[in-house]
Amino acid sequence: MDDKIRDLRSVPNLTSNDVTALLAVLVGGSKRVERVPLSAKAIWIKRYGTEKPPVWRFLQGGFSRLVPFAFLRPSAYLPPKQMAEREVRRIGQFSEQGFAVPQVLYASKGAIALSDVGTTVQRRLGELKSSDPKAHDDLLVACAAELGRLHAAGLCHGRPYPRDMFFAGGRIGFMDFEEEPQTVMPLSSAQARDIWLLFLQIATSARLGLETRDRAYIAWSERAPPEAVAELRRMTRFLGGFLSLARLIGRVHMGSDLQRFIVATSYLMHAFTNYPVD
Repeated sequence: MDDKIRDLRSVPNLTSNDVTALLAVLVGGSKRVERVPLSAKAIWIKRYGTEKPPVWRFLQGGFSRLVPFAFLRPSAYLPPKQMAEREVRRIGQFSEQGFAVPQVLYASKGAIALSDVGTTVQRRLGELKSSDPKAHDDLLVACAAELGRLHAAGLCHGRPYPRDMFFAGGRIGFMDFEEEPQTVMPLSSAQARDIWLLFLQIATSARLGLETRDRAYIAWSERAPPEAVAELRRMTRFLGGFLSLARLIGRVHMGSDLQRFIVATSYLMHAFTNYPVD
């Protein structure tokens, strides 16, 4: 306990009351992610090991061993201490490469405290969806462009959803680094999966449809490594083989996830016809 108090007092701009409040949450809290309002700013507490791995992770792991496609492999699920260490390490890697990330204020065996990053991209998209469709789609394109820059720097995110992105001046920052796919697959596969996951969000949410999808794909592919673009093409060919089955299932029940899969994968097949890999 004394070590925790000493570590928390080293966090800049915390009053004694802030340390007491933060310590109470760290010791007594149970939520996986928790926002703690303090005197000058808010801090986020993120805990590991509070939830069991979802069943789909085990199913995905089993399926990935049956087919020769690395992008299907899930990241390893680690003990809480190692999960916290992985996220802290990845935040450091992104920061060293010049990408905006939350500041790690405190880390323990199973939890970390992070600075508040302000408005997420997902929240801003929600505000723009009806009021300004063009600005909404410009933001989607900016996400794809920043992901391309990230890949060009030799990094991958693992789960690049708009809810895991935020505004950092004129750029987009990244947070939530629980995945580390490049440890279970080649980097090019992890980067290809990154952009496919982002397109699951772009495909059905773009207000201007095909125009925005084209702009987003070009924004990413012009910046991303050629190996990632080529791997995305191989990945899309494989996933495209499931489109007929997906559409058949959709006639019975078209859930949102299935719709995203159909629209995103169909679009990427179209993109490689119109923007072929050299």
